[in-house]
Amino acid sequence: MIHNMFNEDLLTRCNKPQFKGQHVEPVPILTIINEKEEYEVKEVQKHRKRDRGTQYLVHWKSYRDEHNQWIVESWLFYVKEVIEDYWMKCLS
Repeated sequence: MIHNMFNEDLLTRCNKPQFKGQHVEPVPILTIINEKEEYEVKEVQKHRKRDRGTQYLVHWKSYRDEHNQWIVESWLFYVKEVIEDYWMKCLS
């Protein structure tokens, strides 16, 4: 079970959109892993070889595609299941 912890003193009130059709960015979802805040990976979309390793194009939960990032495999140690799901899709 994951519990989100935050300092209430650092929160600011959310302002609703002023105009009809105004885009509202979703609030980023942070997960606490090994006592560190980590953004949650929704899915891996691609991979590529760089230098001696592999990088994965990561889609972050609650973010749009323009926020996707190429992340080195060693930095994604906590999302092994997401990487395994990606490879299962590639192989099928």
